[in-house]
Amino acid sequence: MLEGKMADINFKEVTLIVGVVAACYWNSLFCGFVFDDVSAILDNKDLHPSTPIKTLFQNDFWGTPMSEERSHKSYRPLTVLTFRLNYLLSELKPMSYHLLNTVFHAIVSVVFLKVCKLFLDKRSSVIAALLFAVHPIHTEAVTGVVGRAELLSSVFFLAAFLSYTKSKGPDNSIVWTPIALTVLLVAVATLCKEQGITVIGICCVYEVFVAQGYTLPLLCTAAGQFLRGKGSIPFSMLQTLIKLIVLMFSTLLLVVIRVQVIQSQLPVFTRFDNPAAVSPTPTRQLTFNYLLPVNAWLLLNPSELCCDWTMGTIPLIESFLDIRNLATFAFFSFLGALGIFSLRYPGDSSKTVLMALCLMALPFIPASNLFFPVGFVVAERVLYVPSMGFCILVAHGWQKISNKSVLKKLSWICLSMVILTHALKTLHRNWDWESEYTLFMSALKVNKNNAKLWNNVGHALENEKNFERALKYFLQATYVQPDDIGAHMNVGRTYKNLNRTREAEESYMLAKSLMPQIIPGKKYATRIAPNHLNVYINLANLIRANESRLEEADQLYRQAISMRPDFKQAYISRGELLLKMNKPLKAKEAYLKALELDRNNADLWYNLAIVYIELKEPNEALKNFNRALELNPKHKLSLFNSAILMQESGEVKLRPEARKRLLSYINEEPQDANGYFNLGMLAMDDKKDSEAEAWMKKAIKLQADFRSALFNLALLYSQTAKELKALPILEELLRYYPDHTKGLILKGDILMNQKKDIPGAKKCFEKILEMDPNNVQGKHNLCVVYFEERDLLKAERCLVETLALAPHEEYIQRHLSIVRDKISSSGIVEQPVFPIDKTSGTAEERDEIPSEDVKEIRSESSPAQTIKTNGHKNSKSIKQSTKNADIEAPHKTAKDIKEIEKKRVAALKRLEEIERILNGE
Repeated sequence: MLEGKMADINFKEVTLIVGVVAACYWNSLFCGFVFDDVSAILDNKDLHPSTPIKTLFQNDFWGTPMSEERSHKSYRPLTVLTFRLNYLLSELKPMSYHLLNTVFHAIVSVVFLKVCKLFLDKRSSVIAALLFAVHPIHTEAVTGVVGRAELLSSVFFLAAFLSYTKSKGPDNSIVWTPIALTVLLVAVATLCKEQGITVIGICCVYEVFVAQGYTLPLLCTAAGQFLRGKGSIPFSMLQTLIKLIVLMFSTLLLVVIRVQVIQSQLPVFTRFDNPAAVSPTPTRQLTFNYLLPVNAWLLLNPSELCCDWTMGTIPLIESFLDIRNLATFAFFSFLGALGIFSLRYPGDSSKTVLMALCLMALPFIPASNLFFPVGFVVAERVLYVPSMGFCILVAHGWQKISNKSVLKKLSWICLSMVILTHALKTLHRNWDWESEYTLFMSALKVNKNNAKLWNNVGHALENEKNFERALKYFLQATYVQPDDIGAHMNVGRTYKNLNRTREAEESYMLAKSLMPQIIPGKKYATRIAPNHLNVYINLANLIRANESRLEEADQLYRQAISMRPDFKQAYISRGELLLKMNKPLKAKEAYLKALELDRNNADLWYNLAIVYIELKEPNEALKNFNRALELNPKHKLSLFNSAILMQESGEVKLRPEARKRLLSYINEEPQDANGYFNLGMLAMDDKKDSEAEAWMKKAIKLQADFRSALFNLALLYSQTAKELKALPILEELLRYYPDHTKGLILKGDILMNQKKDIPGAKKCFEKILEMDPNNVQGKHNLCVVYFEERDLLKAERCLVETLALAPHEEYIQRHLSIVRDKISSSGIVEQPVFPIDKTSGTAEERDEIPSEDVKEIRSESSPAQTIKTNGHKNSKSIKQSTKNADIEAPHKTAKDIKEIEKKRVAALKRLEEIERILNGE
């Protein structure tokens, strides 16, 4: 009897099943992350160790908070937990993810074999398990990493069912431990994927029709007698009712919790995701019913598989006269016949058919659109559990045929061919999942009426920077589906990448025209997909490159916000624009609003810090940088810019922390010369000359033309009495930047005082005056050169001209007097040396990095159809990392002022000494 003790599985059977799975899926290990894997794995911050574990239970499968309307409401925290385990082991290397999926599929196949032995003989059970292991319909669930939700849920789904089969004790008594374990396993299965809860229905059917052996006529007779008062409910039936009530109550409790988790909100899908869901009656009903035989056909004949069945893949059935209705009728007729047979007649065969039908039908209910719309038309991975019932049905039918001697040999031949061809198809299908390009191109071979497939091939090419080819596929998507907003956005973005801004704007405008018209006071959150609102963002980002259209861009951002007040990305982009428009207070308001929507976004705190810098509030800026680093200790831009802010504050106590952050930054960005340069500047501030020299050399090694690093290294050498080592550095600096004034002055000084190369020094100062005839420092030093050449009259004229440029400089007046005295004197024996006005090492003269962007905020959508709105980088940064210009530091500290004063006193003493020499004292 089926309700008897289940047969155990032996080692040979397990080895066979695992070996077949390995043979079918070994090549899946060489596939990458494709399609939905990108959102669930690559873009999902919940995988990172820095994200608290509790966040996994607050976000959906894709890492979006369940409270947000754009969430898909797919709550699968235990599945995400296994992704996180993969990340800990191998970060984002796809092989370990695919390996674990294959292992889970092997486990499911082995547990399924154990389930099969409840309803089939030993040989048929192995056949059912083999057919399940090799079925090509499973490639999406096994080779696609996101399919792990199906795999994990199925493990606990089958375990819960097996546990329940042990709940019947001797004399039909209730054994509560297996029931309690069943409820627990159902909860776990549901936390892996929502369909796990449907195992409760299978347990109920098993209890009534298999464990208790009732048939539908018998139940009807018993119910009729009880209602007529001619009999009482048998004790065994009461026991059954108690178990069913417990199961139903558990189901209700799980449903209530699940509704609370999604906060009683259903996800928002567009008509492109599931066209039938928004169609009128009877189109909606006819199409949904037709999808059932379509899914059944995929199980029966998995020859043409497709990763995406949305949009126009399956045309709507808009009339009762549509020929496809015959397929629907045939399907329900066949299903009804099997159902009547299994419910009406006693016997093992009818019970096997009934359980097979339950396994096919009940787990499919969440994807059937029966209770709520789903975001797809057909999805092969949701057939993972229903295929179990199909495999049992096929194995049972084969068992019946093979028992007949006439058909025995033919049945074995046919079965062998089916298993072999399915295995080969699975092996071949795995290669389709190697990359996004191969996956979507294989899909286009099956279906050319799905605009999403054309879009996705375009995205794959776009990721390879092949914009010309990508444009062709995006344009084809607009031809296949002219009202596809996303397709027009993709065309616009590609035109922008090709620097064809006029065509890009036209495409964005066309996409915008397809959006619902704005009605004042009307909220559109339930009508418009969040991704489609990015058309406003992309269009605004495009036109704001034109300084005369900034207000127009701002209007677009505000328009997006009016349609969705919770549209975080609009606030972020608007904040950036407002900074560009020199409206930091309004930018601050925009970022604060975005933070109300997402307080755990490190990038938003970073952007707010930049606003405070614009508002000249460095302390507030530093607080916000620190907040960003609390959320993400490896936030590179916050590490870098907060360190520079600390350095510029002039507070000695902040320097160790600044150094620590810069060290963290270069650990994250080892190829960025700016990190090493600023560590060198910190070391110079701390008078650690050897350390500063080492950091500057590292910066120059990474970026040979790093102007600030070259100059400051030369300056460091000149300050530490290593002027001759500074000279080749200055030669290199001037090779890249021949007009570097400070470099020319420093070189001239070294040539004059160390090399005694008067002509060389003269060339340096003359070049400065060619570029800037009014450069006082260069002109004064050229006057000194004339004096050294003993051309006193020329030196006099030069100093007169210099004094005219800087009439209040006392040292020029003194030197002019000395020269005039020398001209009038006739007893000069040895010429004294004037002090060259050279570059000192004070903060006011050292090169610094100007206040410009480190990186730009992404203003276009990524190669998927949407902008990634989980956070943008900086709207502006304190220090520039790609262009290195010399400017004065924005302010001087008290220490800097003291240093300057010391140097001024020393210079005056030196001038006095020179004057005594010149005057012959």
